[in-house]
Amino acid sequence: MATGILYIVPTPIGNLADMTYRAVEVLKSVDLILAEDTRTSSVLLAHYDIHKPLQSHHKFNEHQKVQMVKDRIVAGESVALISDAGTPGISDPGFLLVRTCVEEGIRVQTLPGATALIPALVDSGFPCDKFCFEGFLPQKKGRQTILNSLAQEHRTMIFYESPFRVVKTLTQMTEAFGAQRECAVAREISKKFEQVVRGTLASVAEHFTANEPKGEIVIVVKGL
Repeated sequence: MATGILYIVPTPIGNLADMTYRAVEVLKSVDLILAEDTRTSSVLLAHYDIHKPLQSHHKFNEHQKVQMVKDRIVAGESVALISDAGTPGISDPGFLLVRTCVEEGIRVQTLPGATALIPALVDSGFPCDKFCFEGFLPQKKGRQTILNSLAQEHRTMIFYESPFRVVKTLTQMTEAFGAQRECAVAREISKKFEQVVRGTLASVAEHFTANEPKGEIVIVVKGL
């Protein structure tokens, strides 16, 4: 029996119309869909009339489920992994399953599609030829140490952040990079209230202190 395939399928980060034709076709063709949150993904799947077995696969159970998923693919089934929004593996579960499949010689096919970091980078107006993606900073220990290590970074830097920690992070960045370092904060990319706030770290921190941020946040900081 031929081994199946693991598909990594990006999903919209806001606007459901950003789903690709190919992503829909793949999800309709597989034997099993793994979702970060089955309730969230059920809305997307229903929108595109996709009716396939759905199981949860998130950071709290991925270690327990990897062997089961691998065995099903080796037995000939095709499995698709999706996250709540964006590309699995990019600040979302996925790495462990992909690594396991690669080590077992299982074919992994990652579809191109939505991810928040690229639109935020391009919208910032900062150089896009070289950049570094730092994802989410640690919530507590080590945040300032990481930022201090990036103080001399020449590439454009991209961070994901919770709206509840944006002001704290911008303030810490001001301490590490200097108050006049330029930045752009993208909020709610592809959604109705999409917004990009540009300025210095100090001025943008002041803006969000006065205007409480909501939604998904991407912080882009200009390099030296």
